[in-house]
Amino acid sequence: MNIATLSRTAAQPASASRRNLAELLAPLEKIAADSPNLVTNHDARFETDGETYELPRYLFVGPRGGDTPIRVGIFAGIHGDEPEGVHAVIQFIKLLEARPELATGYYISFYPVCNPTGFEDSTRHSRAGKDLNREFWRNSTEPEVRLLQAELVSRSFQGIISLHTDDTSAGFYGFAHGATLTKNLIEPALAAAENILPRDGRPVIDGFNARNGIIRDAYEGILSGPPKVRPRPFEIILETPAEPPEYLKELAFVAALQTILLEYNKFIAYAPNL
Repeated sequence: MNIATLSRTAAQPASASRRNLAELLAPLEKIAADSPNLVTNHDARFETDGETYELPRYLFVGPRGGDTPIRVGIFAGIHGDEPEGVHAVIQFIKLLEARPELATGYYISFYPVCNPTGFEDSTRHSRAGKDLNREFWRNSTEPEVRLLQAELVSRSFQGIISLHTDDTSAGFYGFAHGATLTKNLIEPALAAAENILPRDGRPVIDGFNARNGIIRDAYEGILSGPPKVRPRPFEIILETPAEPPEYLKELAFVAALQTILLEYNKFIAYAPNL
């Protein structure tokens, strides 16, 4: 199945109000067609309401930087009404294609639209009416969740980064959990984003205690590494406020992502001396 048919194979025409997934991802497909770095995979498919969908997956292979590549997964669009992260992933891949040295030593798996039906419909939930980001590792039968869980198991990520939008916040912030070094990654990431958007400095954000824009707790059932995997990957959720212009939100996400890659590479280089 090619990108032109990834969003549906049923005979019915698409609703005029739906976002077009093929159009959204066409720039990435064009890059992957000629790039020595970007690979696309069209095999993760599922059905809903008689229509066949694909979970878009891309792998960016950075220049060699060591004996073992660092495996990181970047996820966006699990809430379909949060397109900022989706567009930021596309912009970040374009940046890496132009400057592959930024990904030296990395295998980066990108999942730009984790909730294809919700993205098409501009809804938080999937078309089945589920908040997919409360379904992980809870014996969910939702096909998108099952496909993503299979990726999280098989890829053995050392780092997992999710992009979200918060319409109740006026500033950029993040959740940090997993590996002990996570705190050493999220602070530089928020500082980089703060050059573009203000940081949310409230003591309570989204119902959680926060300090300097960092939350240590999280909701149950969110996209995360397999519960029993050891060592734990670093897990970071980046949240942009909804109000700023689109280009600023995308720039803030891209700045934060670039910083996380840089800081983690520094840690890996320094770790043998610890």
